[in-house]
Amino acid sequence: MAAEITTDEYRALAELRYRIRHFLHEGDAVAQAAGLEPQQYLLLLTIRGLPPGEEATIRTLAERLALKHHSAVELIDRLEMHGYVRRSRGRDDRRRVLVSLLPRGERLLEQVARHRIGELRSTGHELVRAIDQLLEKPPQATAKKPPSKRRKRR
Repeated sequence: MAAEITTDEYRALAELRYRIRHFLHEGDAVAQAAGLEPQQYLLLLTIRGLPPGEEATIRTLAERLALKHHSAVELIDRLEMHGYVRRSRGRDDRRRVLVSLLPRGERLLEQVARHRIGELRSTGHELVRAIDQLLEKPPQATAKKPPSKRRKRR
């Protein structure tokens, strides 16, 4: 049987959600102050932050941003129009479209990311604390051992 969720666990979960929402909301505001829509910032960050060996194809970007393919294309169109990214065809497969950052997009991304990293370094401990509270195992109710049965001596 699963253990009952404690009041402390509910509080920790609520705190974690609050901290994440706060971080995301602040990030949106910083992106907008830099002249980017939040989704545009996320796409630039995704391109720059892909794991080694992974190419910034439209499919990959859509998947990592949880967008439909056509929505990712529209987002890339807007970024390309502003001179933040460039599309190019794959060398081996001309059907594959790769997206890369242009210097202007790199500068804007760095501006926003620098602020976000600074915020995490100064207040991220609160987010970590909320996660830690959920990862800690709740104290188990100590089960009392049934009294041992002794044989009566005859």
